[in-house]
Amino acid sequence: MKNYFFTSESVTSGHPDKLCDYISDSILDACLSQDENARVAVETFAAANKITIAGQITTSSNIDKNKIEQIARKAIQEIGYDNAKTDLDYKTCIIESNITKQSPDIAMGVDIGGAGDQGIMFGYACDETENYMPFAIDMAHKLAKQLTKVRKEKLLPYLRPDGKTQVTVEYQDDKPKRIETILISTQHLENVNLETMKQDIINHVINTIVPKEYIDANTKIYINPTGRFVIGGPLGDTGLTGRKIIVDTYGGYSKTGGGAFSGKDSSKVDRSAAYMLRHIAKNIVANKLAKKCEIGLSYAIGMKEPLSIYVDTFKTAKISDTEIVNLIKNKFDLTPNGIIEYLNLKKPIYKQTTNYGHFGKEEMPWEKVITL
Repeated sequence: MKNYFFTSESVTSGHPDKLCDYISDSILDACLSQDENARVAVETFAAANKITIAGQITTSSNIDKNKIEQIARKAIQEIGYDNAKTDLDYKTCIIESNITKQSPDIAMGVDIGGAGDQGIMFGYACDETENYMPFAIDMAHKLAKQLTKVRKEKLLPYLRPDGKTQVTVEYQDDKPKRIETILISTQHLENVNLETMKQDIINHVINTIVPKEYIDANTKIYINPTGRFVIGGPLGDTGLTGRKIIVDTYGGYSKTGGGAFSGKDSSKVDRSAAYMLRHIAKNIVANKLAKKCEIGLSYAIGMKEPLSIYVDTFKTAKISDTEIVNLIKNKFDLTPNGIIEYLNLKKPIYKQTTNYGHFGKEEMPWEKVITL
């Protein structure tokens, strides 16, 4: 039994790093929609008025330099960037691309069903929320998503795309008891009344999302603590694909592997194995074998089977961790091809994963609850 505070953050779809993730995943989906066997590893860099896209694509699909530019502009438009004076304009920004094909040295191992790279991956689940995510990151994601919703639905039309959320939760006896702090920073138009904006966000974002029983007289709420957030997006800060791996996973509550997700096809175990481990961990908790579960794998480039498997249930399991490892080995094919087939990962589904975390979204195949 432990008492402590824990903090997790999320960001909106207009955060510069998430803008880059979204462009990369949009290109990935475009390739997979024409060629399910496309090999894609694309990263995006955003700074001021320029978007730079680089990486490797090997595909039979019709994805050339002009098509990549069209995909990028559409992605930027979907996020809502249309003002070069405060952030970015999808119509006029400069877009450069430097795309080559996958290295034959890497392809040699992947073509026979081996992992596309070495690496370590982790999956996690707990019983703190209905979607088996840690409470702090779940709240931070939902607040960020709501912040985007009220902007796009023009309920708060003075908001701009860039924004961040952060939630600090007080745990008592190792369970979420109350929320200590809610922090929201959101980009806005210059002429907005800041006090009006703060009250609007409390009413239409915080009070809409956060269960009342977790807020008390001592809960602290901070909205735009610097007092002004007009310049945002790539004009205010550079963005880069793969720089929000804690936001993408478990908010710091669990270990995180060494690789990012966005812009990578499923032959890259950084992405596919992390999805599979979330699926397994979630089902261990959903089947009430443990209250918490963290699973780790390691792979070597070109090799099919993982080099190691690790399980920690934090002394909450009904059976031993060794028995859970044996269950996993007997139940699941953890080769790259086995994971891809089991989770149906060759479909163009990745734009759906980019924002507000890759886990906890019930519509994704790795979130399906099964009987173990």
